[in-house]
Amino acid sequence: MRCMILVKANHDTENGVMPTEQEFAEMGRYNEELVKAGIMLAGEGLKASSHGARVEFSGSSRTVVDGPFAETRELVAGFWLWQVRDLDEAIEWVKRCPNPTGQMGTIEIRPLFEMEDFGAELTPELRAQEERLRAEVENRK
Repeated sequence: MRCMILVKANHDTENGVMPTEQEFAEMGRYNEELVKAGIMLAGEGLKASSHGARVEFSGSSRTVVDGPFAETRELVAGFWLWQVRDLDEAIEWVKRCPNPTGQMGTIEIRPLFEMEDFGAELTPELRAQEERLRAEVENRK
């Protein structure tokens, strides 16, 4: 099972406060454990929402909204992409995570859809296209 681990933003992350040397070191050790265990597929920190934008959709209309965005608790400060056996394993790994901000915070775990989750709507042609695109992305690495 693949899952996205979302580190929620807070006031400090949205104001560009960088982790301390100790926090970097603790997270580096944790990431090393994830890699050695074969769990971590990717992981990155995100810049504050003031550096980003949203594109809002309404029918065929598109509207661009520049950051920053007000609801800090709904924003993401970083993420991991993990390969785990199940949700319980992901939860156990998150419980071992050093506190990403040193403050009150939240890490959300969201399973990714796999092709078999889509049923008949994902026709053999669409499945083949998806597999071809995934292979192309993998070959770029």
